[in-house]
Amino acid sequence: MRFLAFLATLLTLSMHAAEPTNLLTIPLKDIDGKETTLAAFKAKAVLVVNVASACGYTAQYEGLEALYRKYKDQGLVIVGVPCNDFGGQEPGTEAEIKKFCSSRFQVTFPLTSKVSSKGKAAHPLFVAFTGKEAGHPGPVTWNFNKFLVGKDGKLLARFDSSVEPDSAELQSAIEKALK
Repeated sequence: MRFLAFLATLLTLSMHAAEPTNLLTIPLKDIDGKETTLAAFKAKAVLVVNVASACGYTAQYEGLEALYRKYKDQGLVIVGVPCNDFGGQEPGTEAEIKKFCSSRFQVTFPLTSKVSSKGKAAHPLFVAFTGKEAGHPGPVTWNFNKFLVGKDGKLLARFDSSVEPDSAELQSAIEKALK
């Protein structure tokens, strides 16, 4: 009898371990240090991008802002998450990052505080994006990886840094997520 109870407990634990993390409930701080979550964008499609100010892909800020302006009235939110994980390409403070993004690229989409996107120090959001149960597992490989979260809070797609914001592949996935 104890053995059956033990097996039932193990089965229950393994079932819960396989459940994906609810992306909408993971705590974040916005660029100004205010506590938030992706639930602030509930019922919207959210494109989360690990960004950096001194990267070869930094010019993608311009395309991301254009993408945001094109689709925001249809329910898309882009969230830039500054990360300093690759080559020290985001060394600034939150205030410096915010100023850089607004003055250089006229960014109006939300930014978060700086976090880590990889390794043992990875923020729980990136752990959820890259874990085995994520549907698109594997480590973040560089700045400007893109994660498309559906209106229901589930990860729909993942795009490498080389996928430009104006690419047909990304825009098609966004349009599908907005339906």
